[in-house]
Amino acid sequence: MAAGSCLLLLLLPSLVTASHSPPGCKIRITSKALDLVKQEGLRFVEQELHNITVSDLHGNEGQFQYNISQVKVTDLQLAFSDLNFQPQQHLVFNINNASISLRFRRQLLYWFFYDIGSINASADGVYIYTVLQLAKDEAGRLKISNMTCNASIARMHAGFSGTLRKVYEFLSTFIVTGMRFLLSQQICPSLEHASLVLLNSLLDTVPVRNYVDEHIGIDYSLLRDPSISTDTLDLDFKGMFFPRVREDQELQNHAVEPVIKETERMVYVAFSEYFFDSAMQSYFQAGVLTIELQGEKIPKDLEVLLRATFFGTIFMLSPSVDAPLQLVLQVSAPPRCIIKPSGTSVSVSAFLNISLVPPDRPPVQLSSMAMETKLSAKVFLQGKALRVQLDLRRFRIFSKQSALESLALFSLQAPLKTLLQLTIMPIINERTKKGVQIPLPEGMDFTREVVTNHAGFLTVGADLHFSKGLREVIEKYRPVPTATTYSSSWPAEPSV
Repeated sequence: MAAGSCLLLLLLPSLVTASHSPPGCKIRITSKALDLVKQEGLRFVEQELHNITVSDLHGNEGQFQYNISQVKVTDLQLAFSDLNFQPQQHLVFNINNASISLRFRRQLLYWFFYDIGSINASADGVYIYTVLQLAKDEAGRLKISNMTCNASIARMHAGFSGTLRKVYEFLSTFIVTGMRFLLSQQICPSLEHASLVLLNSLLDTVPVRNYVDEHIGIDYSLLRDPSISTDTLDLDFKGMFFPRVREDQELQNHAVEPVIKETERMVYVAFSEYFFDSAMQSYFQAGVLTIELQGEKIPKDLEVLLRATFFGTIFMLSPSVDAPLQLVLQVSAPPRCIIKPSGTSVSVSAFLNISLVPPDRPPVQLSSMAMETKLSAKVFLQGKALRVQLDLRRFRIFSKQSALESLALFSLQAPLKTLLQLTIMPIINERTKKGVQIPLPEGMDFTREVVTNHAGFLTVGADLHFSKGLREVIEKYRPVPTATTYSSSWPAEPSV
């Protein structure tokens, strides 16, 4: 028994670590974003309530037979509303003192009198209280997992006209009471469908696991359910790149976990060193961190200097002295990203092989030198794309064979650095120009971005705006609706 307890104590730290993997990417949505979301959400709710379908109302009261049909919402006034966070996983949306205007068709049979027309009605003091529960689904995507709703109508009145107006006023109690009940019963099902089906189709547009280019992809799956306080909603994403040749590869995260403390902006996105390291390791494993220069791609001054440096070797290879030169720059290990409050840098180790390429003959290697560089990295957002601009900061070359040869290569230090700056760096920055998408729903973009460096991670604070309306995006991805038909037992024309 004691041995089993000791074993459990030894395994407990590893179990806790496994259940709380540090995120490579973290997103915080603050309460400042809720005002913007509420405005767009109100428009969406208003459009959904306009489409409420109310079944026909019919009945008998003595010699009176009445039927109410073709109920349509003509206007909504949703003046007082609120959207806020509720710990632990909830989003609360409520509407107070709203009004709904209706128009419906009336049919009345009283003895030998038959009356037909329309009625305008108004439901006042409409109260709607909804609680959305947010959770991670099996695919690692944020979803609305459950919804609770409560709706009520304080009062309802209808305006009657026509030859039997007095009769309708007599029956108004039955009609208005029935209509208030039917209408209040339709509000929550309509909003439940809007939340669990339509809004979830919007959340389906958030990228979870997709390809960045032909070489690598990224995993943005949620590690756990969202964490919600009264002022913030925090989402922990895996934030791991993977090579497409090994899509099931898992890179263990040993980086510092991002910590977001700010709440001044609508949203904050944090990226740890692991986020960038996994990208560079994936490119390295994909075998694309190699650049080959030959012929006109090598600056003429550098070619002359290289030929002068290796003149003895070239002369011994006669008659191939006039063979073109070839430079092959190959990264020897996955580059490493280092994020400090002072800035972001990338350390790269590589081999530079210099060879002659005689026509119709195998290349002849003149030298193979090691290269160590440090690149400064400027991280910025453009739209929803995270982009990196690299610049050469430090550079040195040395021989892998001997210190004497390293000394002989000293004269190549400055020309090769110029080659990297003018030829290699533009090629690398062209590859990083596209960037990678941040996991936000379609139609939502960043504005007023500010990048802040910390020890081991960086944060991007921004505000949000809707480049597309919720309705526009939802209609694009709307599931095929299932039509519901309500039948009426009232005859088209009564027989007298």
